[in-house]
Amino acid sequence: MAISANRLELLQIADAVAREKSIDRTIVISAMEDAIQKAARSRYGTETEVRAEINPKTGEIRLQRLLQVVDEVENVSTEIALQDARNRNPEAALGDFIADPLPPLDFGRIAAQSAKQVIVQKVREAERDRQYDEFKDRIGEVINGVVKRAEYGNVIIDLGRGEGIVRRDELIPREIFRTGDRIRAYIYDVRREQRGPQIFLSRTHPQFMAKLFASEVPEIYDGVIEIRTVARDPGSRAKIAVISKDSSIDPVGACVGMRGSRVQAVVGELQGEKIDIIPWNDDPATFIVNALQPAEVAKVVLDEDAERIEVVVPDEQLSLAIGRRGQNVRLASQLTGWAIDIMTEQEESERRQKEFLERSQLFMEALNVDEMVGQLLATEGFTSVEEVAYVEPDEISMIEGFDDETAEEIQARARDYLEELEAKLDAERVELGVSDDLRSIDGITTAMMVALGKDDIKSLEDLAGCAADDLVGWSERKDGETKRFEGSLSEFDLSRADAEAMVMAARVAAGWISEEDLVQDVADEDLEDEAEDEAGEEVASDDVILNG
Repeated sequence: MAISANRLELLQIADAVAREKSIDRTIVISAMEDAIQKAARSRYGTETEVRAEINPKTGEIRLQRLLQVVDEVENVSTEIALQDARNRNPEAALGDFIADPLPPLDFGRIAAQSAKQVIVQKVREAERDRQYDEFKDRIGEVINGVVKRAEYGNVIIDLGRGEGIVRRDELIPREIFRTGDRIRAYIYDVRREQRGPQIFLSRTHPQFMAKLFASEVPEIYDGVIEIRTVARDPGSRAKIAVISKDSSIDPVGACVGMRGSRVQAVVGELQGEKIDIIPWNDDPATFIVNALQPAEVAKVVLDEDAERIEVVVPDEQLSLAIGRRGQNVRLASQLTGWAIDIMTEQEESERRQKEFLERSQLFMEALNVDEMVGQLLATEGFTSVEEVAYVEPDEISMIEGFDDETAEEIQARARDYLEELEAKLDAERVELGVSDDLRSIDGITTAMMVALGKDDIKSLEDLAGCAADDLVGWSERKDGETKRFEGSLSEFDLSRADAEAMVMAARVAAGWISEEDLVQDVADEDLEDEAEDEAGEEVASDDVILNG
């Protein structure tokens, strides 16, 4: 069968559009069929159900009108009587559709313009779907492109088969790109929006630096060296923590490269951003000391519950540890996930002296002793009157200058003081209206009951409705800063596990749950922990098999 020139031209147009827009040829042909159907409806009536088919091999166009088989015809444009339908197809039944061939359609100017708009719209939608499908799975990659234009500080990037945008706040400070410049950026988000898929790129994202190192350091690409965390002050300074799975390979040395060649390649891409490469360590204290390089650390004190650490540095190292405008300590905090307080050795000495004087004064007032005795107790490490009252008498009598009689007298005074204090606290508890039932909860003292009463927690039901955070407080991390929120019992030496135990005991006492429920919950948690441990062991053994 001969193919007409018009039919050939139709297929050639479909092929050309499919190649130019990088979409499937069948999508273009389907768009043409929709356009022809729309033009045919304008010719035969909008209520007419028209179907257009284009043969993908010959380009032949076939038009059909679909008529529904009914008992009684009300609209001849859309319906056909059952008897007439069976004259065409003996097996026709009510509700079926009969295809009625239509003659070829001559497009007028208006119909042709309308068809063009349909095709353009369908092709554009297909192109957008193709772009979204292509780039949505590439989030987390570094991509190369050419600057197409800059507008309002944002840079539009030609990615070949799509367009990306680097917003002003995702560009390295003082970085200027002009039309035609080549650029590398990190794909951090792809969104389907009304105006088409939006591909968001970044040059300030911490993972952009990690990907650059992976491209420069073969050991990272191969998985021998792992980048654990990255903290950046874009365009100025960055810290990157690395660890080696092979003990014979130095992770820091591998990332630096021969004469710094590898790290300098990354620095050059990031407009001279200084990079500190830090060895990762599972011990938080060691890792934080490493993260504060190049400053030297003399001493660290960890508070694991609050994820806060106090770092003591020599006086001459303070400015180096803090960095310009706090940059070094801020990046170290972001890298480690811990809030870091830095003080000099002199400041720590002054603080320790202040604590010593406060404890000495406490003992002098509570035990009615002179300054020398108060200082001796503080020097021996006693921090509270409770310790003095309830330790073994030998621990006090062994202090130089004390004897058994002195020890007994001091402990008697300590117990008298605690009894008097307990009476005052109990009176305050009663005044606050705190129920005596709270005493039934293990671990709760009268002082704690007063603190709870001040926060309007006055009964077993009130305590049962609390979470552990309400009692011991919690920390929130935002923009690299950790903010601490105090709980009702934050001033007491209470762990999160202890707080959870108190709340659960209150729920049992209040009748919210039974002891059996509590035992079952604990058993379920143990089973989950065992399952996780077994899964971890299986993964570890698989790694050994694969690597072995």
